[in-house]
Parts: sequence; C-alpha cells; structure tokens
Amino acid sequence: MESISPKKLRAELKDYLDMAANEPIRIQRRSGENYVLMNENKYAELNNEISSLQRRLLAMNDIADGRASEYKGKEERLKRFKK
Repeated sequence: MESISPKKLRAELKDYLDMAANEPIRIQRRSGENYVLMNENKYAELNNEISSLQRRLLAMNDIADGRASEYKGKEERLKRFKK
C-alpha cells in the first residue's frame, strides 16, 4: 500500500484515483491520522466478507454454547412458512 500526503494527493488526484482502482492508497496527515482511498467495489467486497465472517463466528459461538439445534432437513425448515 502506497502512502502519500494530502498535499501530494491534491496535486496528483487523477493519478492516485487510477492507482486506487488496483490497490488501496494510504493518506497520512501531519496530525498522525491515516485514511485509505480505495475502489468502492473492493470496499463493498471487504464489507461483505467481514459480515459473512461475523455471522459464522456468531453461529460457532451458538454451537459452542449449546444454543444450536440439529438440522432436521429441508421440510422441517420450511414448516414455519406453511402456517
């Protein structure tokens, strides 16, 4: 990941936007704050993956804590919709 200053980003915005299509760009401020410039589609993919991993972790915690029940099959699962 390349690191740049806000001043350099402003001066060469088009070039850095083109670069961000392929890899994230770190923008470092003098105050020590860091920001990341990246492609919106890649950002959405990362968010989806994080959400998926969180759901899996919650499910695994349910299993470990005994809050999960045995899967009965497709028919059992669909009963709740046939009321």
